[in-house]
Amino acid sequence: MFYRYRFLRRVAAIASLSVVAGCGLLSDGDPDDQGPIVVGTTSAPSTLDPAGAWDGSWELYRNIFQTLLAYPYGATTPQPDAARTCSFTDSTSRTYRCQLRAGLKFADGDPLTAEAVRHSVERIRAINAPGGPAGLLGSLDRVETSGDRDIVFHLNKPDATFPYVLATPAMSLVDPDDYPADSLREGTDVHGSGPYELRSYEEGERAVLVRNDNYQGFAKRQNDAVTIRYFKDSAGMVQALRDKSVDVTYRGLAADDIVALQEHDDEDLQLVDGAGTDISYLVFNPADPWAGRIAVRKAVAQLVDRGAIAHKVYKDTVDPLYSMVPKGLTGHATGFFDDYGEPSVAKARKILTDAGITRRVPLTLWYTTDRYGSETGLMFQELKRQLDGSGLFTITLKNRPWKSYVTGFQKREYPVFGRGWFPDFPDADNFIAPFVGEHNALGTPYPAKEITGRLLPHARAESDRAQTVKDMEAAQQIMVDDARLLPLWQGRQFVAASVDISGGEQALDPSTIMMMWALHRKTSW
Repeated sequence: MFYRYRFLRRVAAIASLSVVAGCGLLSDGDPDDQGPIVVGTTSAPSTLDPAGAWDGSWELYRNIFQTLLAYPYGATTPQPDAARTCSFTDSTSRTYRCQLRAGLKFADGDPLTAEAVRHSVERIRAINAPGGPAGLLGSLDRVETSGDRDIVFHLNKPDATFPYVLATPAMSLVDPDDYPADSLREGTDVHGSGPYELRSYEEGERAVLVRNDNYQGFAKRQNDAVTIRYFKDSAGMVQALRDKSVDVTYRGLAADDIVALQEHDDEDLQLVDGAGTDISYLVFNPADPWAGRIAVRKAVAQLVDRGAIAHKVYKDTVDPLYSMVPKGLTGHATGFFDDYGEPSVAKARKILTDAGITRRVPLTLWYTTDRYGSETGLMFQELKRQLDGSGLFTITLKNRPWKSYVTGFQKREYPVFGRGWFPDFPDADNFIAPFVGEHNALGTPYPAKEITGRLLPHARAESDRAQTVKDMEAAQQIMVDDARLLPLWQGRQFVAASVDISGGEQALDPSTIMMMWALHRKTSW
């Protein structure tokens, strides 16, 4: 992954993470002694219980909870964190053993034992919260403990991606005394074992993080405290950055604001611009009388102009995407471009007429107003313009705030709806497996038995992920043929910060989750 660091309208440089670590923007500094670093984002947690969220809540979890494995700076595969060691103990990738570090404690002093690990993982499946991460544990059979430090995960099938699952914030370790085995925990009193303790939390407003003195793990904290402020939109967040009430902004920068930051002659700000793996896509509900027809879905796929969306709506701050697996990951393909080529009204009309559809197709497209950035509404207006303009569709747009929006797609109320995806881990599997099967992250069943029954199991038995390309490409082609999911664009990562802040580039793990402990104020130039 490559990042570009620059002062706005000043020096530009492109280098890998390992090379950039020696440049001036990474000047060494002591832990922050000038008050908390304030980070702005538009991605507020949906819940404080890790068993209930498979979304942007993970940003907070990564910093206040611990996982057995995680990604130290520069790592692209999971490394021990709460664990001292972890490894498969068999040749078939079905038995995975971890040993905890000695003397681990939660922030309130309670011991973190093997039993707490078992409890943390098993409650995810027991609760099986709507929109929760239980789907990540499909290969887990049972968890066995021995003493206070040894945990063995027995899998029901070979799964070389299981260590990646354990490294996700979904597998955050929680105290059995505080978190019920069969229900989500309410309230804001959270005690994890991560680098920070959650001192206070105001929903939708702020999270105050302070150093957790009981923490044992890989993180080398460069500051003593971080305050995360949650904004409704990019404009307010960027204004706070310019007013110096925020030091760093991440998640949710609007295209116009990015362009303005790139062009504005401001010596007080810096911008990190790098490749990302987040994607935006449409979901078609097979139970809807129109969206459930494959000809309708394929006609939409034939008409959508991704290039226009990327240029007109996002000002080229995103890239067109022609597969659910983004560029930069092993196994990426371009099936939607290969099969459909450039947008064509004539081809779309033929798809419909060949299926006996000769009238305008009425479709309602839904989107959320407060989750995927300020341009979401504009993107759906552009989609409406493209589809209505073909003369083949009559599009109605509807929207809801995220919390009620989630309820709607879980109840399968929407014919077509927009979603975004930030990866759980950097592997093509994670852009296919979460979306297929009877129970998936979409809330809309997508059996795809060839994918779930053959291709994914075969690929997961392969410890050398480079050998999974054929399986991943075949799975993507099935998704193209079904047109149940329509990829639109792949994002890039932008972090804007005051020039006196270092560590923004080090703070991004391979899943583009911000590790707040890497941020610090510069002490020298």
